[in-house]
Parts: sequence; structure tokens; C-alpha cells
Amino acid sequence: MRTVPRGARLVLASHNQGKLREIAELMEPLGVEVVSAGALGLPEPEEGEESFAANARIKALSAATASGLPALSDDSGFCVSALGGAPGVVSALWAGPGKDFRPAMERVRREMGDSTDTRAWFVCVLCLAWPDGHAECFEGRVEGHVAWPPRGQNGHGYDPMFVPEGGALTYGEMDQGEKHATSHRARAFAKLVAACFPR
Repeated sequence: MRTVPRGARLVLASHNQGKLREIAELMEPLGVEVVSAGALGLPEPEEGEESFAANARIKALSAATASGLPALSDDSGFCVSALGGAPGVVSALWAGPGKDFRPAMERVRREMGDSTDTRAWFVCVLCLAWPDGHAECFEGRVEGHVAWPPRGQNGHGYDPMFVPEGGALTYGEMDQGEKHATSHRARAFAKLVAACFPR
């Protein structure tokens, strides 16, 4: 397992502002300087793979190769049992080119129809890659259920329609600190830190 030293510079290989904000907050205590792919003018690579890990690897390796720096990517999605795990890896595509998740959430509810199965989960795979092609991936997952109508203005994406198991608030109603404590991204991040940022 390869590690990242304190003081290193790291590219966050995402153009999603919500993800960038969450990851930057999680990275802050590690003593690593972070810069976004967008700030470096790096393009968004084509993904199109069928797993979160494969898509995360594409993004991380693309940014690491283009920047000459280690790069951290995130591929995550909302999965609904009644939809066979959809939207899953195409969660962002359901929001369209304008990344408007309100129609995407309405589509989830519409396609669920009369199903009484409201089980859902969020998955996040973080991939840390180096310019020489080495990469490490870490997965986090949180189980819960679909809430309708959506509630809350916090978070991003499908957060307003997801209630984590054992909770009463949607991710859209939680403050960022509360979400960070239990989210799929936080769980993947904890694995990443333990493996690649030992202090």
C-alpha cells in the first residue's frame, strides 16, 4: 500500500462542486494541499464503465497522468432496490446535462411505481492514483430507504430523498458534520486514510 506524505499536493479529480466541498473538508486535517481538477483546467474523462470502482479509477488515473501529481477521485451513486439498483453508476446522468436532481428524484419515485420496497443505499468508491499508474480503491456504503417527498436543502444530488438506516432525517436535512459522521463517502474516506495517510 502506497502512502501520501504530509505536505504533499493532491489533485481532487472531480468537477462536482458538492463532492469537492465534502472531500476538501474531509482532507483538511491531513496536512495535504488539495487542488481541484477544474482549477488546473483538466478535462473530465469519459467514464462509461459498469462499476463505481472502474469509473473512479478512470478519473483518478486521468487526473494523475495529466497533472503529474497524485489524484483522488470519487465515483458514487444512489441505488434503489425496487429499481434493481438503479440509477447506480448512472446517477449523475439521470440529472441531465444541467445536473438538476429534482427531475432525477421524480424519475426515481415514478419508476418505483406502487412498489412497497423502499430500500435504498448510497455507494462511494474513492480511488487514489499516481502518475505512474499505481492506484488504490476504497468503498463505503450506507443502507437506508427512500423518502418522498424530498426533504431538506442541504447536501447535494439525491440527498433529500434518502434516510439512512436507524435515522429520521434525510441527508438533505442533516448538517454537514452529521452527514460526514456516517456517510458512504466518510466510510470510504476512513479506509483511505487508514491505508494511505498514516500519521
